[in-house]
Order: sequence, then C-alpha cells, then structure tokens
Amino acid sequence: MSLAIFDLDNTLIGDDSDYLWGQFLVDHGVVDKGQYEAANARFYEQYKQGTLDIVEFLGFSLKPLAEHEPAQLYQWREQFIREVITPILLKPAQRLVNRHKARGDTLLVITATNRFVTEPIVKLYGISNLLATTPEMVDGRYTGKFTGVPCFQAGKITHLEAWLKESGETLQGSWFYSDSHNDLPLLQRVEHPVAVDPDEKLAVYAQTADWPVISLRDEQCPLHHFVHWQK
Repeated sequence: MSLAIFDLDNTLIGDDSDYLWGQFLVDHGVVDKGQYEAANARFYEQYKQGTLDIVEFLGFSLKPLAEHEPAQLYQWREQFIREVITPILLKPAQRLVNRHKARGDTLLVITATNRFVTEPIVKLYGISNLLATTPEMVDGRYTGKFTGVPCFQAGKITHLEAWLKESGETLQGSWFYSDSHNDLPLLQRVEHPVAVDPDEKLAVYAQTADWPVISLRDEQCPLHHFVHWQK
C-alpha cells in the first residue's frame, strides 16, 4: 500500500477547472466580460509558460467569491459542475483511481486551483483527500483572500509535508501523476513520477529522466503497462 497523488487540471479532468470557472462567470454575466475574460486568459497563459505570479492571480480569481453570498456561489458552482465539469471527466482517469484504490493505496489530489472549485470535482472521483489553495472565509463569507501558502509549485511540497506529518503517511512507494512542468518539484520527490498528457516542458524532462508518459484522454489507456502493478 502506497500513496497515490494526482494533480487535477488536465490530469484527472480534460481541461483546467480554474480557467473554466472564470469563463463560466463571464458567460453567466457574473463578472465583466471585457476585463475579466482577457485577464483570465492572460493568467492561464502565464501558468502554462511557468511565469505565473500566484499571489496576483489569486487576488484576481478569488475576488468574485467575496462579492456574492455563499448560497448564490454554491448554486453557481453546482451548475458549473453539472454543465462544464461533468463532460470533461475522464474514464481512464477513473479507472486509474480505481486501480490504486483496489491496491489499497491512499488517494490524494493536490492542486493549485482553490478548494471552492475543486472539492466537489475530487469527490466525483471518489477521492476524499484534497490539498488545495484555501480561500479565506470570515463570519460566513469569503473575503477574496487565501489562507496559508498557495498550493502551487514548491508550495505543493509544503502542503504535502504538513499533511504527511498529520496523516502518518510516507512517500515510500509513492506515485504522482501530473501534466504540468509546474509540478516538477513534487514529481522529483516521489518514487514513481508519471507524466500524464504532459505539456512540452514536462514531456522533454520526462523523456530525459525516463519517466513513464501516459494519456488519460485515450479510452484505451494501457494501465497494465506499469511494471509496478505486477508486483
């Protein structure tokens, strides 16, 4: 039994939930289309290039949470999950999760996208452990700020180390599945790093490091090719 860690966006799901949530707010008139849509696209491009200022981005992305009552936000989120996220859930990703679960592994999702957006998505895969950037809430309302360290790049390691200490889990025999070069710090820490539909930078690194590269967009994803399953 080992720890199986999964990135979320473009790994377990077929797109980026942070970007899609912003676009959902645009499409439903919750935020100003002209300003918000352009900024959302700009931040997403910076993320892909590895140049994102995570604090600046969180100030942008969490602001709408502070501008509306939680009850309304939860209604929008439920609609978002139903209309936007459900169609991009990946069957091979669910099979991979189920395979680890059948082995008795502990399952954990670790993502930079905030907990408000990601918590219900992770539950759809039957995973109960989630480490994510946490929006601040005071007196029953979101403030537009975040608490603690952003769960991004090296910040994922900070979150994970605290969770390991609390849970008693270890990285012995551990797995981490991710699509992004932003996750290289954590991929380098686990025993079994796996590049999933990797971006260009991660694909090059994975090839050099001789890491497995798989596609969870492929309905015929051959999970059995991992020699470790056969132990």
